[in-house]
Amino acid sequence: MTVRRAVAADVDPIRRVAGDSWEADYPDILSREAVEDGFEEWYDPDRLAGALSADDELLYVAERDGDVVGFAHGLVDGDDASGHVLRLYVRPEARGEGVGGSLLERVRDDLFDRGVERIHAMVLSDNEPGNAFYRSFGFEREGEAETRIAGEPYPENRYAFERS
Repeated sequence: MTVRRAVAADVDPIRRVAGDSWEADYPDILSREAVEDGFEEWYDPDRLAGALSADDELLYVAERDGDVVGFAHGLVDGDDASGHVLRLYVRPEARGEGVGGSLLERVRDDLFDRGVERIHAMVLSDNEPGNAFYRSFGFEREGEAETRIAGEPYPENRYAFERS
């Protein structure tokens, strides 16, 4: 497996990974409408293409045998020397093989290399596998927030990881 910076040709594979992940992870958490609307908003091809060229965004893919099996999207917040893991998804059939951990480590290391001291992540409160994933990498829960998907509010857990 290789983790590398995403390129324009990765936009459609990233969308496929996200779509497969949302289908697998959220059927008991989000309505079908929320899944469809949220996916189209968050993974709009133009939005992803913009992330590829933005100086403050980091977009990576994990590739195995020529196929994209996961991706991570990070953001540097220059206002307070913090960073964010905006999204990290792995194809359901590739989970448990270290793909997510490799992506998270790459984003974490690159955020730290850019001067970030603290990294934030948000996970829907009802997404226990996602919450367990961040906790297993040393992220500590700081509290709750709310996100809106398809106009509906959903609680999410806020996590942080401090540079040691």
